[in-house]
Amino acid sequence: MATDYDTPRKTDDELSEDSLEELKARRADLASSTVDVDETELAESHELPGADLSGEELTVRVVPKQEDEFTCSRCFLVHHRSQFAKKVSGQPICKDCA
Repeated sequence: MATDYDTPRKTDDELSEDSLEELKARRADLASSTVDVDETELAESHELPGADLSGEELTVRVVPKQEDEFTCSRCFLVHHRSQFAKKVSGQPICKDCA
């Protein structure tokens, strides 16, 4: 629990004067000051695996394959020519798949 060091401190005499009711009231005040979290809001922010995303739209700009790129015949990803490893049966293979 955080301590505010600027508040005036109670002496030993004042600490012993606190009644049991006052201490219980302070404890109740601290317990009621917790943050309420709406479980439905929390659940709505998480996507479950296999969720229906048919209503979602993506805005991605698609760029055609450039002259210095190739499509790997194993992973089918488009790579820069610096990732070219070899040709197998006339098909390009990237360094990751080689």
